[in-house]
Amino acid sequence: MNNIFVYCELTEEKTIADVSLELLSKGRRLATELGVKLEAIVIGSDLKRIEDQVFPFGVDVVHVADDNRLFPYTTLPHASLVLHIFHHEKPEIAIFGATSIGRDLAPRIASALRCGLTADCTSLEIGDHFENKTQTEYKNLLYQIRPAFGGNIIATIINPETRPQMATVREGVMKKEVFDPKYKGQVKKVNASAVLRDEDFMVQIIERHMEASKINIKNAQVIIAGGYGVGSRENFQLLYDLADVLGAQVGASRAAVDAGFSEHERQIGQTGVTVRPKLYIACGISGAVQHRAGMDQSAQIISINTDPNAPINHIADYTIIGSITDVIPKMIRYYKANSK
Repeated sequence: MNNIFVYCELTEEKTIADVSLELLSKGRRLATELGVKLEAIVIGSDLKRIEDQVFPFGVDVVHVADDNRLFPYTTLPHASLVLHIFHHEKPEIAIFGATSIGRDLAPRIASALRCGLTADCTSLEIGDHFENKTQTEYKNLLYQIRPAFGGNIIATIINPETRPQMATVREGVMKKEVFDPKYKGQVKKVNASAVLRDEDFMVQIIERHMEASKINIKNAQVIIAGGYGVGSRENFQLLYDLADVLGAQVGASRAAVDAGFSEHERQIGQTGVTVRPKLYIACGISGAVQHRAGMDQSAQIISINTDPNAPINHIADYTIIGSITDVIPKMIRYYKANSK
């Protein structure tokens, strides 16, 4: 009762998706702060020993619904099962990934339970709130923090009256951390056949075509990112040349993608992917808050920019003032000359 729940998505290989493991890591910290349990929900088929993947992240209870009709994901049966679990367990907080599945499922749950939902959060914290109109003080609320108004402000949203407090969280913004490799919790089996009705299967998947992503920018340890200041698609080739030397991936700001300099799959920021590499080299990027939201957790940031007052320089560990057409060839030359 009144615990923290995380809905866990499955990959095509029937493993827990990275975004869900990130949310379990954050959920564990929130649960410890509140003094409650962390519970996970896994719905799919052939889920043998699936609990072994979530227990190391500090999960106290995992609810498992295993039925061959539940994978791949379809909306109605998953929504019915999550609602069934929530009606019985009455969670205090429920967290979903801001993925195509999470964005489909979470609003249906919130609508059915008539509770609030904050989408695309970049941070979750616990705090108090005093309502002046009613002179009511609320303790231990979930602060659901996300960019708003096109990223021009950071909004903190609360649900003081309704439960559960629900949020979807963007992939990559939470750090995936193993809590205890030997941690063991409880497995609760959910009898899907007893919960689901025929109308839950009105929509069926007839055929699926899957294509693996050719770009793995999310997990890259070194990223060379270009902005509108790169100047042209041809100049972007300099970033690829540097990336080849460093073993890096190439990213882009939204302005660069909109200008046609790079593919959307490489877009980093509020409307792209969130990354946290060991090294982030920002080339010709001004550093608007929308872009910084997707990369400001990088371990080390180098900015290459002709504008010494560019906002990106304020968060950069090192700033190089100059044109990328001058700087990047020198970086490549010196790196080759000084590396084994």
